[in-house]
Amino acid sequence: MAKQDADCITLDLFANTRKVGRPKTNPLSREQQIRINKRNQLRRDKSIGLKRVELKLHTDLVEQLEDLAANLHVSRSELIVTILQDYFNIQEDR
Repeated sequence: MAKQDADCITLDLFANTRKVGRPKTNPLSREQQIRINKRNQLRRDKSIGLKRVELKLHTDLVEQLEDLAANLHVSRSELIVTILQDYFNIQEDR
């Protein structure tokens, strides 16, 4: 069996250097995989009634949210939802 330098699929029986990292298991590039995964995530969120909202907050406020979320053992987004729900419940009671 002759050694083929262009053959990337067949194992090189005579190689003494190992390739670093995990073997490639997906034919798509990482960028394409991320794009597909993000699209699928948005579809899942939409199907359960979630809508994406983005906002910019000062670093100090984000740190406070992260600390409180860690103390309550919830995610930061769950904490924000709880805060908003509490606010709207208070407004309805007035």
